[in-house]
Amino acid sequence: MTAEILIPDAAGLARAGALLRAGLLVAFPTETVYGLGADATDDRAVARIFEAKGRPQFNPLIVHLADADAARAIAVFNDAAERLADAFWPGALTLVLPLRAGAGLSPLVTAGLQTVGLRVPDHAVARGVLGAFGGPVAAPSANPSGAVSPTRAEHVIEGLGDRIAAVVDGGACPVGVESTIVGFAPGPVLLRPGGLPAEALEACLGAALGQRAAHAPVSAPGQLASHYAPAARVIPEAAVSPEGALWLGFGHGCEGAALNLSPSGDLVEAAANLFESLRALDARAAPGQAIAVAPIPDHGLGRAINDRLRRAAAPRS
Repeated sequence: MTAEILIPDAAGLARAGALLRAGLLVAFPTETVYGLGADATDDRAVARIFEAKGRPQFNPLIVHLADADAARAIAVFNDAAERLADAFWPGALTLVLPLRAGAGLSPLVTAGLQTVGLRVPDHAVARGVLGAFGGPVAAPSANPSGAVSPTRAEHVIEGLGDRIAAVVDGGACPVGVESTIVGFAPGPVLLRPGGLPAEALEACLGAALGQRAAHAPVSAPGQLASHYAPAARVIPEAAVSPEGALWLGFGHGCEGAALNLSPSGDLVEAAANLFESLRALDARAAPGQAIAVAPIPDHGLGRAINDRLRRAAAPRS
């Protein structure tokens, strides 16, 4: 089976909704990366996500919803969660909250936990797919588990084209790294840095976010030690290019770099280019050749970029 390529017009969105209702997998763009969608209430449909991605079943999924009211029907919000949702939804923020009794989600979505990750995406095509389907959609990134996340429809086809029903082609994802994930234990805790800077969340809350313990159990996507990895070995924080490596630059002073995430040093541009640049260099790398990445400032979206690079560089399981 080869995935259908759907145009995000009325007919394409209606087709995406029909495929989801049939229990099949449909990839679609969000502002962060492409997600691999399934009906979050259908056990078999959700199981197909894990099968297609080769994803460990202890790794929970994010549920995408049309609006905050739909999220409140699934999870119990506290005051801090309400404040963040009001400020940043729709957007690149996932909230991990207690699952409401009778929410109707497949237990595979939550990996048996009593919490669930919820997001309201801010992308016209994603919102069109959600509207056409009319219910909660479980949607991790649309790539084989542990591999580089997709920011274009062709990336989805390269990794999963023979394992899913369709891809809605909405062009390049503007943010380029996954959503920021916040949990509550009971105060707000940063579970994964992402496309919404932690500084913006802290300004909204008027307090610093707690930090997840390094060896805490997996409670949200993107917490596995090795993740987001190309086939080539990744060397982060390389101020100069190691001999024989392909160098991925950032900012000024990276003459000779094979590619540059942002020649001007713009972290927003760098985040948008990260996964596509890793894919491009992975395709160019000779057997045994590494990808070295210039240092990235560890603030704003730089925290998310550095998180992805550390996981890409971690020993492969």
